[in-house]
Amino acid sequence: MLMSEAQADMRRGYLGGAPGVLASSLAWWVAAGVAWFMSPQQAMWALFIGGMLIHPAGILIAKVLRASGAHSKGNPLAELAAANTFWLIFSIALAYAASLQRVEWFFSAMLLTIGGRYLTFAPLYGMRFYWGLGLALAGAGFATGLWVREAAIVAAVGAAIELVAAAVAFTLQCKSGRMTATA
Repeated sequence: MLMSEAQADMRRGYLGGAPGVLASSLAWWVAAGVAWFMSPQQAMWALFIGGMLIHPAGILIAKVLRASGAHSKGNPLAELAAANTFWLIFSIALAYAASLQRVEWFFSAMLLTIGGRYLTFAPLYGMRFYWGLGLALAGAGFATGLWVREAAIVAAVGAAIELVAAAVAFTLQCKSGRMTATA
């Protein structure tokens, strides 16, 4: 399978990652609400648990939109997808360590981590859009780490960036003709 075919297979199966970005935004919104109405520590758990649900929720959203929510067997990019998931899991320990200094740094560190993960989506899906999303989240993580002292605001920044990105990703899928009733 050529790289362009593998990328097209990923875009087709997962609608270019748009459902996952939407599911991630929802996890961040829940964490922001928990931080606002409960505590930043509980919001860390909300983001952690919500993060575990992003992939299944993204697949469900893709299936509702009539995509397979899967890639073809033998797609060589499946290894990249798995590797960046493990990298994300390992990075949670660093975000937790940051939270021991200042709890809101957990969310800033997760923005940096998720931003870095999205950079790998550019070659995974063959979409330059993910360079922009990754850099936006990483920049937000850096900026909020320096200047924002409220965990709810940091989480809401991540949620808002991903919500806008999900809308853009779905629009890109529609314009490319890859999101049709029989996708």
